[in-house]
Amino acid sequence: MSSPIPFLDLKAINQRHRDALLQACERVIDSGWYVLGGEVSAFEAAFAQYCEAPHCVGVANGLDALTLILLADGIGPGDEVLVPSNTYIATWLAVSAVGATPVPVEPDPLTYNIDPVAAAAAITSRTKAILAVHLYGQPADMQALAALAQAHGLRLYEDAAQGHGARCHGRRAGSLSDAAGFSFYPGKNLGALGDGGAVVTRDAALADRVRVLANYGSHIKYHNLVRGVNSRLDTLQAALLMTKLPSLDADNAHRHTVAQRYLDGLAACPLQLPHTPAWAESVWHVFVVSAPQRDALAAALKAADIGSLIHYPIPPHLQPAYADLGIPAGALPIAERMAEQVLSLPMGPTLSLQEVDRVIAVIRQHFGVGA
Repeated sequence: MSSPIPFLDLKAINQRHRDALLQACERVIDSGWYVLGGEVSAFEAAFAQYCEAPHCVGVANGLDALTLILLADGIGPGDEVLVPSNTYIATWLAVSAVGATPVPVEPDPLTYNIDPVAAAAAITSRTKAILAVHLYGQPADMQALAALAQAHGLRLYEDAAQGHGARCHGRRAGSLSDAAGFSFYPGKNLGALGDGGAVVTRDAALADRVRVLANYGSHIKYHNLVRGVNSRLDTLQAALLMTKLPSLDADNAHRHTVAQRYLDGLAACPLQLPHTPAWAESVWHVFVVSAPQRDALAAALKAADIGSLIHYPIPPHLQPAYADLGIPAGALPIAERMAEQVLSLPMGPTLSLQEVDRVIAVIRQHFGVGA
């Protein structure tokens, strides 16, 4: 009997680095320094360089990264921020956390990323910023969004929680806007062994404001310039991330190989497969297909001991948390259709091509597609 294929095997991913990760843990333990310090500074410098941006500030998680960007940039009550209608709710929560209003914009139905044309139509006198998401690891059309933001005097941000290493017109995620928020949640392409996040930016003043806000509002201990929060990347997590960062490009390359195998093997199936524009380099955080009978496909995979997930089963505007916005069912049909039809197949740097072929075979059999 074949072994189960998990959606993502975090244990296998980290076992590859076990000895180096243990050495990093010992280094931090023996240092006697457990909050901020040299490990955090070293990782910030390395990750900024990786993103081809001059500044990185480590924070506690990806949601805090987005919230601190908005807070540091003066976004607040009365302001509107354009957000994708089909994102994970954290994108919206960051806007709400600073007292602003998230305004949903439907995606391009081919790329699933925020549609610049629809974004243009959503701009009002209260719009202050666009918060784009590099959904599923594919960069949003930041060139078009940057032109739109410039034309209307708006700030432009990236939710890059799924986009570590992605490129848009040759430029890396994190260097494509006024500021980007990253997550290092364990399942991300660059994942911690706990939680973590970062703000990456080309704006030195913005980076400084984020750093102050994330550290109780202070540069110097016990001297508080503003009312800040406690959102600091753990020293231990910084050391672990530094250990894994050199493998990120190779991991992303393997994800690309897996994705191409899926694209080739599933081309004859009645599925909407991912579409990557010529100017985009996806890092394939997840491989998402769309099928009208999605639940039946998921059941067929489960019967074959193959994991899958839905990203995401309920769009933010239909969550009870956002009932107060009064956006009715049917108002955002693309996001709602995605919630009913998308399915994420197994993906990751340790997924073998033999396992990919098994997944393909089960799907082809489900749809009655011959070998």
